[in-house]
Amino acid sequence: MAKRLRLFSFALYDTGETILGALVFSTLYPLYITKHIDVKTYSLFYGFAFFLSFVMALQLGRLADKKGWRKRFFTIFSLSIPALCLMLFASFEKPLLNFLLYLVLAIFHQQALVFYNSLLKSFETKGFASGFGVALGYVGSATALIFLAPSLSLPMAFLWVAFIFFSLSLPSLLSLSEPAGTQEIKLLELIKDKGFILTMASMLFLMELAHTMIAMMGVYLREVYGLSQEDIYKTIGFSALGGVFGGLLFGRLTDKLSAKRLFPIGFFLWSAFLLSLYITPKELLLPLGFFAGLSLAHLWTTSRVFIIERFPGAHVAVKFSFYSLSERIASSLGLVMWSFFLLITGEDYRLSALFMLLFPALGFVLYLFSNRLFEINRL
Repeated sequence: MAKRLRLFSFALYDTGETILGALVFSTLYPLYITKHIDVKTYSLFYGFAFFLSFVMALQLGRLADKKGWRKRFFTIFSLSIPALCLMLFASFEKPLLNFLLYLVLAIFHQQALVFYNSLLKSFETKGFASGFGVALGYVGSATALIFLAPSLSLPMAFLWVAFIFFSLSLPSLLSLSEPAGTQEIKLLELIKDKGFILTMASMLFLMELAHTMIAMMGVYLREVYGLSQEDIYKTIGFSALGGVFGGLLFGRLTDKLSAKRLFPIGFFLWSAFLLSLYITPKELLLPLGFFAGLSLAHLWTTSRVFIIERFPGAHVAVKFSFYSLSERIASSLGLVMWSFFLLITGEDYRLSALFMLLFPALGFVLYLFSNRLFEINRL
């Protein structure tokens, strides 16, 4: 019973942070703040906040791994999120102060995620815990965008998000435990570890593709297939179903087969998706949307377990600091490359999406190199 409670608590946190991301970071706040400051200014400071977040996570991660304080930092930063949402509500009429608090929220949210992911190490069934979290995360994001977003506006949304996030995170704060083991690591040694760097780089290529597809799929469906907004939502909603199914499926398979075996399948899954995207007729878009959700769920479910399996030491928080950085880099670099492909193809969306095959191809090559290094080190 206690194990099930911990699994459910872990998944509920994934749901809460996904709702926070869907409502505040992705939709409502950018629309609000860009009425008061230039979009380029917003992007610059938002990007700089993630750089600060990475530096902060590295230092706190080292301390947490050394002292065994991963749960402690997870609790501190998780509790700070609803508190900052309340501050954002109170300062809504002062845009500059509000934006500063928002940047602090973005930084603290990333810290909470780093230590949240590190707590995955304490589960016996890491795959199912990760996959169940992904599945409920998709449920949360779909619920938020379909039922909550149309009726919410700022500043009241800050109050609702604070309440929802606190309610869904509280079980994790009470039931999750500190992973066993402590270890001190020198960052220079980690950066010099070619196997680790190549592994993270290979993962980065898949993340770039995933974030690009998430950001641009609505535009792609409109420009290539001429779908109405209602049909776009339907297709993306079907991808959410694929995400729920994929999270549960790949979670179970990860525990049975190991993430080391399952994670590399992602390079072929994404290649198959891009090829299908190029040739799929309008009548088969719903199954393709399901396939997209399945591919996304595979990546999010297996990647964090893969890090724990491949690097089994106690310095898990530091490793997830790099994982968080990879996600942030991926969300911007992928869009830059997508824009470049559109430019050289004369805005041919189908061909540009096909060119994105470069990402899983390069990622797989780097993955093979990283595997080779690990084999050499074992000899």
